[in-house]
Amino acid sequence: MMPRIAFVGAGPTTLYTLHALLAHNPPPFRLAIYEAQASAGRGTPYRPGWNDPAMLANIASIEIPPLAETLCDWLRRQTPERLADLGVDPGAIGERTFYPRVALGEYFRDQFDAVLDMARARGVDVELRTRCRVEDAVSTPGAMILKIRSRSGERSEETFDQVVLATGHQWPAEPEVRPGYFLSPWPSSALAAVPACSVGIRGSSLTAIDACVALGNVHGSFDEAEDGETHYRPAPATDAFHMTMMSRKGLLPEADFYAPLPYEPLAICTDEAMKDLVASDEDQLLDAAFELFKAELVAGDPRYAASIGLENLDLEGFCEAYFARRAASDPFEWAEANLAEAKRDYAEKHTVAWRYAILRMHEVLALLVPHLDASDYRRFIRHFKPIFVDDYATVPHKSIRRLIALHRAGKLDVAAIGDDYRIDTSGDEAGATLVLGGERRYFPIFIEAMGQRPLGAAAFPFPSLRRQGIVRDAALEAGKGDMRGIAIDEEFHPLADDAPEDRLFCLSLPFLLGRHPFIQGITSSHEMGLVVGEQLAAVVAEAQAEQAAA
Repeated sequence: MMPRIAFVGAGPTTLYTLHALLAHNPPPFRLAIYEAQASAGRGTPYRPGWNDPAMLANIASIEIPPLAETLCDWLRRQTPERLADLGVDPGAIGERTFYPRVALGEYFRDQFDAVLDMARARGVDVELRTRCRVEDAVSTPGAMILKIRSRSGERSEETFDQVVLATGHQWPAEPEVRPGYFLSPWPSSALAAVPACSVGIRGSSLTAIDACVALGNVHGSFDEAEDGETHYRPAPATDAFHMTMMSRKGLLPEADFYAPLPYEPLAICTDEAMKDLVASDEDQLLDAAFELFKAELVAGDPRYAASIGLENLDLEGFCEAYFARRAASDPFEWAEANLAEAKRDYAEKHTVAWRYAILRMHEVLALLVPHLDASDYRRFIRHFKPIFVDDYATVPHKSIRRLIALHRAGKLDVAAIGDDYRIDTSGDEAGATLVLGGERRYFPIFIEAMGQRPLGAAAFPFPSLRRQGIVRDAALEAGKGDMRGIAIDEEFHPLADDAPEDRLFCLSLPFLLGRHPFIQGITSSHEMGLVVGEQLAAVVAEAQAEQAAA
């Protein structure tokens, strides 16, 4: 009997895992894929309807691990009509170009179909069930049982040898949880009814930019050219429309900068050095890692290191120095200057050395996170993580131009609100009130746009796994005391004595963010897929060998 493998969720993580599994040329097996949406492959961040057509992805073709074909190759073979529908200029296709989210969704959908065709050609028995929701998963001594509800409402149970949970981002289907108060800007179609009024947006990163662009298109339009100025044209009778993005530091993200890909090797703060540090039983683990970080940064860009006095800075001091000049500047003036610099650097293929050094080190420092005690974990999340996120979560130049255009049109401001504030939604009126420094500022519409937050076991969508103790909070492990998502090992198995380690894999991003704080979409889907695909291929091969010997 062929092994039975199930994937719950049919987004890019499942796509990359299947691609990696097939790369090992496994013997035939039975594959079932369950997807709650009407089609497979796109994933929530790239789904039409969920995303406004103007929303841009912040990953270029050169960064997307190829599947059956690269994104650029796929775009070049599309008809002009389809490219127009996707908002892609046929003359601007390039490996470093940023495209609308919905265009990436269509690419992944086509690649998903190609991977399933590849599987069938190799003898895999494929069953894809869309508009089908897995409501629970139960571990038994011999198998995993999935409880399934079909599109017609019919319930059934299916048994599998291995199950991969890849349910993706967790957002409410109806984001407006009370009148005028939105827990997320998605689906973007929910923002279409937002009136022309004062809008508060908590966050200033790509998620908040998505909200700004969507609302900007509701109440006006952008006039833009790839190499020219961008202007915002408010629609008639929208004088009252104004957005305020707010965050702790009140900073805008920086524009995407030119960097060699794949990454050039690091010399000091390397994977090997970090693993040696973890194995050394160093008491001050985070501070010791920061010294490696400093040494690499000095070697990479000594002028930058000297300009901020890096030699004499501790971790907290470096965090303040890193943001100091931006925090002291008008955010839109800084954005214009940074955009001009980034544009010049792209034209000259010039890399800002200190930015590139920090970019390459974020994955190295991530190796440290599971080993930090509670105090250092909090320090890392508050002080060190924001540096890396700011450096790698740069945004397309077009996104920066749109923000500047909105600001010039008097429709967007950015506010620094620090830590000592609260958002009051307890009143009878719609929206929410920002309470800061004894003052209250009311917004008839308020949107939470801080991106996906780490989730723990209480939010895990399969209750039986919680009751069985197979899925539990990592905070309970080793008495570390902080929310770190669910307890998993390095190969994405939930840590449970009662379940065979090769039976269940969790690749659902919100529950991994505590342990893997830099999981950031497609590249992470690929990396996790390589790990799990190899394990699944080994399991299938072992099952075949056992059957042959029986």
